[in-house]
Amino acid sequence: MPDLTVGKKRFIQPNTCFANLTDQDKSTLSQSDNCFFSEALSEDYSPILPGLPDDVAEYCLALVPRSNFPAMGGVCKRWRSFIQSKAFTTVRKLAGMLEEWLYFLTTDCEEKESHWEVMDCLGRKCRSLPPMPGPEKAGFGVVVLNGKLLVMAGYSATEGTAFASAEVYQYDSCLNSWSSLSNMNVARYDFACAEVNGLVYAVGGNGENGDSLSSAEVYDPDTDEWTLIESLRRPRWGCFACGFEGKLYVMGGRSSFTIGNSKFVDIYNPERHAWCEIKNGCVMVTAHAVVGKKLFCIEWKNQRKLAIFSPEDNSWEMVPVPLTGSTSVGFRFGMLDGKLLLFPLLAEHAHQTLSYDPNAALGSEWRTCDIRPSGLCLYCVTIKA
Repeated sequence: MPDLTVGKKRFIQPNTCFANLTDQDKSTLSQSDNCFFSEALSEDYSPILPGLPDDVAEYCLALVPRSNFPAMGGVCKRWRSFIQSKAFTTVRKLAGMLEEWLYFLTTDCEEKESHWEVMDCLGRKCRSLPPMPGPEKAGFGVVVLNGKLLVMAGYSATEGTAFASAEVYQYDSCLNSWSSLSNMNVARYDFACAEVNGLVYAVGGNGENGDSLSSAEVYDPDTDEWTLIESLRRPRWGCFACGFEGKLYVMGGRSSFTIGNSKFVDIYNPERHAWCEIKNGCVMVTAHAVVGKKLFCIEWKNQRKLAIFSPEDNSWEMVPVPLTGSTSVGFRFGMLDGKLLLFPLLAEHAHQTLSYDPNAALGSEWRTCDIRPSGLCLYCVTIKA
């Protein structure tokens, strides 16, 4: 008996071919299907690829190498919209096509000028990103959200006077372009920020008059809105944040209620809309990164040891950094393929990048590698797309 569905659109169960869907993936694809279904009912509807059901066409586009995404985005609005959507990343994930690329904010040895660049981790080649809009800033926050790079707030200096900013810019790694998002409610710099459950949190920092802040806010990418949430119990600045098990952890920096640097860890539970705290944090952190389910830090007072935090029992472990490959006493962190990368803050080639694999056999965790930016590393983030 002939298949009467050939050539027709199948919207009822378009994704049944993906057996390993998570609940979140199903939700993302379901929302995408509803959107395409509505478009199909309109008179000006056009398929993603003529002659193919949209779910099959989506899968075909998801198989294209990442380096071709900007060109794909210029084909038509339909392709561009799909490439920018969460569904695109979800389909690539299910197809096993996600690629990890490293994005560096780098500067020259004299630290006079900085720029963003990306390293294709297949060819190990760096290329510069388009210049970020707005004036050059310091003290800003950087977060990766849905395959995009967000650069938030910070301060700029004009004629010796610093001005705090509430501006937020987004870099779309698939289309290689910058755009502006809604401003934050509070202009701030030297604050903590992190992504938790698809939302971005900004906490503490210094404000427009240099006053320390206890305010906190959250960004929803679906509505492009910032919303103030419950403030910290005390002002805090120079701190950092990370997300574990659906909660926001704020560590390091200084607090108005403590002498010197704060060892308190402020923990925000989004479900309860409330803060709590523990007292065994780290202080004066110069580099941090989350790899797997653990936080890796280096403190200023001990530059040759990794401090590893496990949120399961709020415990710390210290791991010495070997001298092999780099005697540098300063690092910036990156993450690639489940490994921690330590980029030396010295430009000499004698100082190599170190790689720490937390899952390697005892004695084989440390290696050297040739991954490094074109200049000194100020920031490094990993974007999967």
